[in-house]
Amino acid sequence: MVNPLYLPELREMIAENNADQLREFCEALHPARTADFMEGLDPQEAWLVLSHTDEQNRVAIFNYFDPTLQVRMIETLERKEVAGLISELAPDDRVDLLNDVDEAVVEELLPLLPTEERRDILHLSSYPEGTAGAVMTTDVAKLAESLTVREAIEQLQQQSAELETIYYLYVVDEQDHLRGLVSARQILSAIRRPETRLNEIMETGLVTAEVDDDQEEVAQKVARYDLLAIPVVDLERKMLGIITYDDVIDVMVEEATEDAYRSAAVEPLEDSYLATSVMTLVWKRGVWLIVLFVAALATAYVLAHYETYLERPGWQWLIWFIPLVISSGGNAGNQSATLVIKALTNEEIETHDWLRVVRREVLTSLVLGIFLGLCGLLAGLAMTPEARTIGGMWVLPTTIISVVMVGSIVGSVLPLAFEKIGLDPALMSNPFVAGIIDIVGIVIFLNVAWVLL
Repeated sequence: MVNPLYLPELREMIAENNADQLREFCEALHPARTADFMEGLDPQEAWLVLSHTDEQNRVAIFNYFDPTLQVRMIETLERKEVAGLISELAPDDRVDLLNDVDEAVVEELLPLLPTEERRDILHLSSYPEGTAGAVMTTDVAKLAESLTVREAIEQLQQQSAELETIYYLYVVDEQDHLRGLVSARQILSAIRRPETRLNEIMETGLVTAEVDDDQEEVAQKVARYDLLAIPVVDLERKMLGIITYDDVIDVMVEEATEDAYRSAAVEPLEDSYLATSVMTLVWKRGVWLIVLFVAALATAYVLAHYETYLERPGWQWLIWFIPLVISSGGNAGNQSATLVIKALTNEEIETHDWLRVVRREVLTSLVLGIFLGLCGLLAGLAMTPEARTIGGMWVLPTTIISVVMVGSIVGSVLPLAFEKIGLDPALMSNPFVAGIIDIVGIVIFLNVAWVLL
């Protein structure tokens, strides 16, 4: 939590241009805490503070700024200063940042960057959003397979300052094809045999990601194999870069956030809630609200169609239990949908397992339906005399068992169908399942009543 009482003191340091205190402020705390205390500063004030520390610490603090402040700084500060900052960012971080910056500003900045960084930005920007190529970094420790342990250590000493991680050292051939991996521990263990070549101690059969792989699938690979990083290769197995565990965490948070939005029938927000304009919120929410509104209209149409049934003598009591019936089916369907979506995300099931899933849902929903049906029977008998007839007493339990089973089957099958056709299963969110079951539940309820009454 940011201490708002500290901001006036910081502004006082800025106003006095107290170099010693500002330098101490930047270097005394962890960069994340320093960035927290700077929340509320405008871009010029933030840059003035950062100018009092060294380049490495400046980049570290900037990385913890809110994305909105980062973009404002890039767009409003003097271009040459900004270009120097961007050139020191990790390759994947600077590409993500520039994707959010105004295109006209980016066009002004690119010529000011060193040729190698400019080429790297254009290369990484060419990969589609959501793929491994879009989240990888090209700062990777690559060593030739012909190097000895002594030569490898000498190269690492030269490369280490510019690399994001040296836990894994990737071994490549002359054409940059990935051949194997040597960990930093293996290098240190082999230092007693300094003339040993890397191809003699490297691990082969590596887990890799192809550059066009979906970022969520890559994240699942990293989690499954407990990797600190995963190499990204092209179709010819040329080494292109790596995706580190911190990038994987970002991907997982992003995907979980998208699923959370979609489970509530909201299009994912690109910015934070407060940074998103009201009109954007209206659009993101309104699209799905219209779809759900149409589904609700369909429910109203079904009720209108059965109006003459409900006006029959002795049928009016059914109206009291319509919310109970549709909520039982909708809740059961939501549970099934959530379980199946989670299982698909964790790769616990595949689309070809649909028959096994349906069987399990039929058995589970039958047991749940019988229990809820008995509760419905007791509620009906207690609330109205009309439910105490031979036919009337079985309307609620029969309906509830049916809608719970139908809801569970629909809720489990629809996410599998979406996955099969290449759509995000989370699109089949709880409001959609509930909307479908509302209609089906009313139809089942009134047809059961027609048969039994």
